[in-house]
Amino acid sequence: MQLESDILLERQKMRRKLILWRCFAIVIFVLSIVPILATTMSSKMNNLSDHLVKMKIEGVISSDVSKQVQLIDKALDNKSVKGMILYVNSPGGAVTGGEQLHDAILRFAKKKPVVVSMGGVAASAGYMISVPAKRIFALNSTLTGSIGVIMQTPDISGLLDKVGVNVDQLVSGPLKGQPSMVKPLSPAGREMLQGLITDFYDQFVNMVAQGRHMDIAKVKELGDGRPYTGQQAVKLGLVDQIGTEKDAKYWLITSNHLPKNIKVIELKSDQPKKWFARFLGETLGVSVDSVIQQILYKDRLHLGGAVAIWQP
Repeated sequence: MQLESDILLERQKMRRKLILWRCFAIVIFVLSIVPILATTMSSKMNNLSDHLVKMKIEGVISSDVSKQVQLIDKALDNKSVKGMILYVNSPGGAVTGGEQLHDAILRFAKKKPVVVSMGGVAASAGYMISVPAKRIFALNSTLTGSIGVIMQTPDISGLLDKVGVNVDQLVSGPLKGQPSMVKPLSPAGREMLQGLITDFYDQFVNMVAQGRHMDIAKVKELGDGRPYTGQQAVKLGLVDQIGTEKDAKYWLITSNHLPKNIKVIELKSDQPKKWFARFLGETLGVSVDSVIQQILYKDRLHLGGAVAIWQP
């Protein structure tokens, strides 16, 4: 005959298993309806009356900006979207990410008006993505410009020599291993990398020249890597006007003869995911931030290759 304590332990085990299976069933159910919710939200967006969209680009721009690009392209195809407010508060980031965002915003700007509102910083790639707009607003204290590209890699070969560590590096050609952390940069490697940086820089300069309707020589004169305040940028032609996001919205509405009470909807791709994270947090006692960062947002910041970023 089992003791009463053994019976209680067995019941507790059964109860924990039951709770676990219920939670598992709930998670499966929620995962199955997330795509439906996303589709429904997208459908509602397309059925809205005329409105403006707002895109926020904040923090360092990574190489993977596919979600933002998709949102911009969907807004472009949506006939009820009459324009975009682009809020930029970024020191820049990966050249490839900046290029993709720039091109997506340029596609949008060719058919619908775009106005930029700059936050505390909109430099390097943050400035690159701003130039397709019809008008750029900045604060007096905004740091912008910083037109340039940088590529850097640490060299620990001197330290390895001191501790007596030698690294044999087998390469298919003299430039294959350039740059390397364990070998000094060769003159040929430096020349090769400088050629890449120059090409990236020329692309950046052309984007600014076309977007701001400036002479390439003038852009290169201003584009020595230095940042400018909002006041300085207005005088130099890199920015159009000092103003807030409210001023930017007012300009977009009045210059395009839109209703004063037109709605502004922020472009977001993570609403169903955030709702799911909150649900898990309340149901399973899991930290919402932990769920979002570790489960739903596995993408990490990637800045491979050259970067266009302002570094104070």
